[in-house]
Amino acid sequence: MKPAVIFKISLFLLTLLFLPASRAHPDPVDPYVQSRRDMVRFQIRDRGVFDPGVIRAMETVPRHEFVPESEKKHAYEDRPLPVGFGQTISQPYIVALMTELLKVDRDSKVLEIGTGSGYQAAVLAGIVREVYTVEIVPQLHERAGRVLADLKYGNVRTLNADGYFGWAEHGPYDAVIVTCAVDFIPPPLIEQLAPGGRMCIPVGPPFKVQHLVLVKKEKTGIETEVIASVRFVPLVRKGE
Repeated sequence: MKPAVIFKISLFLLTLLFLPASRAHPDPVDPYVQSRRDMVRFQIRDRGVFDPGVIRAMETVPRHEFVPESEKKHAYEDRPLPVGFGQTISQPYIVALMTELLKVDRDSKVLEIGTGSGYQAAVLAGIVREVYTVEIVPQLHERAGRVLADLKYGNVRTLNADGYFGWAEHGPYDAVIVTCAVDFIPPPLIEQLAPGGRMCIPVGPPFKVQHLVLVKKEKTGIETEVIASVRFVPLVRKGE
């Protein structure tokens, strides 16, 4: 009988040995840890985003906390998700790509236009010193502010206002990120961008293919570069 018992124990140990780490050691607090790792590996790294700060933030920020309850099961899929009031949370790859294009670090101060769910602000908060984010929809502004506070993102400040005008009080900014499409780049955002700063912004007609544009504020003037074709919800203006 003893050899049979030893054989059974050996099989059990082998099974444990070859179980995926996420199953052998589940996280009782955050069951989405492995989903985030897979998201980063297959949706972000495999598509060419390698900045260490961006990767670390994308692996850390709990994206499922920024989507409605009905969408949590889809939180780490490679697609945008609705967050209410006609707005969406961008797909993870686009969030990572736009963040990497800003080339920010721990000393940077960033302005975001279009807080939405608050997810992009949270990703930035894990990388930079200060994030100032503007949202025109009061309900989204309140909800995002509440989630960011609950998750202890203390370096994010929120404002309920028309994002077209930015947030001049705290400028200039080392980088500006716009998460909604515009027909043209708002001049106030250019003015609030510090010399040497970068802006990532979708430009084009609403609900059609737009261009993701990288703007650089150089000593010689404003330089622009088209990065990719994208689809973003349009910038909502006051009175619309």
